[in-house]
Amino acid sequence: MTKLGLGSKLGSMELPVGLEAYVILAAALFVIGLFGVVTRRNTVGILLGIELMLNAVNINVVAFARFNGDVAGFVFTLFLISITVAEVAVGLALVILIFRIRRTVMADHLDLLRG
Repeated sequence: MTKLGLGSKLGSMELPVGLEAYVILAAALFVIGLFGVVTRRNTVGILLGIELMLNAVNINVVAFARFNGDVAGFVFTLFLISITVAEVAVGLALVILIFRIRRTVMADHLDLLRG
């Protein structure tokens, strides 16, 4: 009696996903994030666009690590994710600080660094 489960040839129909699919997904995600950064006026929207771009980089690193069989790519991705989390925390802290000073988070109205 054969059990149909994980790893069984009869029980699973796996379709191979090539590297091109991951690269296309990451490129699309990066373009969406870039579009969000360029077109948004709200600083929170700009931060979200940067997040999408960093996640596209993570997808590329994981995809190339998987197809090359290299574990170092996965470890590097964990460091990239931790840097992304720190970037979000610092970015949101700056947005809250700017809102307390200027009462706006619109990027066009911010001129704190002008001399």
